[in-house]
Amino acid sequence: MKKIFLGATLVGLLTGASVATYLFWPIETQARVFSNTKGNVQRGAYLARSSGCFACHTDEKTNGPVLAGGGPLKTPFGTFYAPNITTHPEDGIGKWSLADFSNALTHGKSPTGENYYPVFLYPNYTKLSNQDIADMWAAFKTVPPVANKVPEHDLKFPFQYRFLLTAWKRLFFEHKVYEPNLKMSKEWNRGAFLATGPAHCVTCHSPKNPLGGLDYGHELNGDENGPNGEKIPAITATALSKNGWTKKDIVFALKTGSKPDGDAFGSSMGEVVRESTRFLTDADLNAIAEYVMSIEHKDGRSIVKNQ
Repeated sequence: MKKIFLGATLVGLLTGASVATYLFWPIETQARVFSNTKGNVQRGAYLARSSGCFACHTDEKTNGPVLAGGGPLKTPFGTFYAPNITTHPEDGIGKWSLADFSNALTHGKSPTGENYYPVFLYPNYTKLSNQDIADMWAAFKTVPPVANKVPEHDLKFPFQYRFLLTAWKRLFFEHKVYEPNLKMSKEWNRGAFLATGPAHCVTCHSPKNPLGGLDYGHELNGDENGPNGEKIPAITATALSKNGWTKKDIVFALKTGSKPDGDAFGSSMGEVVRESTRFLTDADLNAIAEYVMSIEHKDGRSIVKNQ
């Protein structure tokens, strides 16, 4: 009996050690290569708008300097502060290289190798192509430096320990450029890229698991526990059609902030329109609407219609 107990204990310890090693051992990452990739400032500025950079990294409530740091973002894990991403050498990203910028966007890694919290949406930005990243970097290099030191995150135990994010990444993060669905149209794929990638509609409007990972299978079905205590609505075709929305309504709302009933977006969605979607081309807004209206919530799952 004693031998059986000791054997079971040993198996348990070895299993636990194996799991811990898998979850917390440093992740080997393949850096993007930019040897001959030249950035386009205008295209990069457009991508920065579509990615929500201005909304997150500017404290509108206090009329803070553009991109010099966002206001408090309250979540179930604590309060986050979006950093200064101007070209200031100390307070911002003025000392970064293109490789540093790429690793942040696509791997969630700082120049010193620390993990970034997924409130910085690298699980979405990793879908960007190398050209997209080079273009955005070219645009960010034109941002004037602003001295503004942002407060440290104020997180609940144990979330202040960044090494735990290695386990989070192994469970919920995949470094992968967007791959088109060959069964769907070019417009749908453009909308899918934007909604699941830089524009991150799917991340905001989908429920999360207890560790903050996306609840796959329920995309766009709303989030009861959104940032700052906000309830984020479902925007599947099922939910939108029930409330009388059409594709044209979606495009108009993302351009103007006005709903079909004449009411205006408030809170975070109002900010999204002001700082991001109103700057998008009609073609991109139509593509997002095409993608969103292709997702229906049926039998407890989110699926692509007619695929």
